[in-house]
Amino acid sequence: MVDWKSMDEIQRDATAFNRFMHCLLGLYIWEWFTSLNFDWQYITGKKTFRWPIIFYFLNRYCLLFALMGIAIALNVTTEINCQGLYTFNQCFGNAAIGLASINLSLRTIAVWSQKWYIVVPLVGVILGHWSLLLHGILLKAAWVPGQGCVILSTDNRLLAITFIYSMVFDFTVMCLTAFKLVIGSNNNSSRLVSLIFKDGLIYFAIAFLANLIATIFMLLNLNPVMSIIANVPAAIASTIVACRAVRRLSNYTSQGPEVFPTSTQGSTLAFRSGGASFMRPKLSAKVNTAPIEGVHVQMETFESPSDKSFMDYDAAGRIIKSDGYDPEAQVISSEFKRPPY
Repeated sequence: MVDWKSMDEIQRDATAFNRFMHCLLGLYIWEWFTSLNFDWQYITGKKTFRWPIIFYFLNRYCLLFALMGIAIALNVTTEINCQGLYTFNQCFGNAAIGLASINLSLRTIAVWSQKWYIVVPLVGVILGHWSLLLHGILLKAAWVPGQGCVILSTDNRLLAITFIYSMVFDFTVMCLTAFKLVIGSNNNSSRLVSLIFKDGLIYFAIAFLANLIATIFMLLNLNPVMSIIANVPAAIASTIVACRAVRRLSNYTSQGPEVFPTSTQGSTLAFRSGGASFMRPKLSAKVNTAPIEGVHVQMETFESPSDKSFMDYDAAGRIIKSDGYDPEAQVISSEFKRPPY
């Protein structure tokens, strides 16, 4: 039987924790670097910046700064202000957990067409979540010669309550999204609806399992190291899947007109960004508000030939090339000419 409270075991767990955090830092840096092109498109203005993207950027970079702070705390060899460093790490790490849940909540609000009876309760739940996250910042750390920065005390009970709250929050948001998508869609044929639904299930599964493991370790309270060893993986898992869901939805392009369920004047529209580049839409558009619950958008396109090298034929069937086609200026064949009288 392992004596989790012994100093030898705590020392071994601390060594494992140190190596584990470095592996997680490398994993997240790889995830951040491979998706950096998406961020750059907004920074350079290639994509239109909208306010929900603020939570996406905050989520990504709060966690990145928190992991950098953890790496500093684990590798520092000279005395520093450990209390300030760990407060910084807790602040940005907890913010990443809260922002990951907000990213999912925003998608749920959009699916429900910003109904007030959905928005108001979710805002209240978000405020309660953040109150718990901010209380979790309160910990004590100090510099110990020969060991470095060491956490002296923390409220594991409050941390466990916070992670349980996060699981319930994510579960509630997922149920609201699934209910609207299943009930609001007649045959669930829209690719966008399918994309949101599948991504939501993946997010819920990963975030729930990560938070569940972290909660179990904190409730077991084996020792100070093992109690918090799963907290960082939970924050990383939630952030990665939430940000990937945002990127997939932002990069989504429709392959044609689709019907999206809505009960108000607003609707979710997906426009084709690729495809045939020579077709330019004109102003003749038909909007068919059929009795079905939704808005069907159809657009007629007309295009005159843009290639100036097309073939023209005269009255005799001979090919002529011309930049401008004038039916009144054709060459008359000799077989149609009559002798003068």
